[in-house]
Amino acid sequence: MRVLVATDAWHPQVNGVVRTLDALERSVAALGGEIVFLSPDGFPRLALPTYPDLHVALPDRREIARRIEAERPDVIHVATEGPIGLAVRAYCRRNGLPFTTSFHTKFPEYIKARFGIPEAWSYLALRRFHAGARVTMVSTGSLVRDLRGRGFRRLGLWTRGVDTELFSPEPAFAYDLPRPIFLNVGRIAVEKNLPAFLSLDLPGSKVVIGSGPQEAELRARFPQARFLGEKQGRSLAAHMAGADVFVFPSLTDTYGIVQLEALACGLPVAAHPVPGPQDVIGGHPVGVLDADLRAACLGALRVSRTACRSFALTRTWDASARQFLRNACHGAIRQGSGAAQARLSALGAAA
Repeated sequence: MRVLVATDAWHPQVNGVVRTLDALERSVAALGGEIVFLSPDGFPRLALPTYPDLHVALPDRREIARRIEAERPDVIHVATEGPIGLAVRAYCRRNGLPFTTSFHTKFPEYIKARFGIPEAWSYLALRRFHAGARVTMVSTGSLVRDLRGRGFRRLGLWTRGVDTELFSPEPAFAYDLPRPIFLNVGRIAVEKNLPAFLSLDLPGSKVVIGSGPQEAELRARFPQARFLGEKQGRSLAAHMAGADVFVFPSLTDTYGIVQLEALACGLPVAAHPVPGPQDVIGGHPVGVLDADLRAACLGALRVSRTACRSFALTRTWDASARQFLRNACHGAIRQGSGAAQARLSALGAAA
């Protein structure tokens, strides 16, 4: 069973979409299937003038068709709404092929924050993009409800997991900083709402891991915070395990895999009571959600690190991959679709 995933988000980017797709590839392979990617690799890329760390692929229509036909996929999944996603969607529409999509990012909120464009305009474009899909996969129940209220249809749940072997309480990095250590990990950009964290009156130290277009500004505005740049793999996990509280100030993330990664390291979460944190943390005793972010940070210091680790152990990428495959059953390509759907159903069946 071969699933072609079209994505604009790709290495060397470090974000939740790329981590999700990497984990999906590994988990589907372990289940006996295969994920192949149609990514920006091999296409010219254009740097965005105001965000030079981001590059947009410039796909060629004939090359897109050649790559799809060379892979002979059983299912086509469009993971992102960028140029690659648009080109693959257009190929499927021209050739009468079914496909599925996923909604990873609240771009309308991000675009409004950055450029002032009304959310309604962006949601209209996204609704049209996803309207042709057999299923649009989303990460949380609250996002399903939100998108249904905005006119999206044929939505399916595709939750996220965490690599609990990589992200674990040991080894822990030994910070040479005053305790407690309040940590944030992620892209340093306006939509992440980092000033809400960095401006708090908290004891100890504030640490930020990541990079992005707002980094220089925030370094200048908050010189007391420690900015450590990007970390990956075991180094990132160790830095998480060595902190005391993970602070997630975002108001717009659809999920926030980094919350699960922190919990797997035994790090309690402090966040606003908004979708994303509500879906990940909910009523579980592994963090504190409060409109007063300072109160959430201080309250999280009293959360059991053992409880955080135990909670994360129940959130596997295997279960996430099975959900993806069950949704993908609806997008089996017509030629041999009965056999393709049967194979997908078998792969996606609960253990």
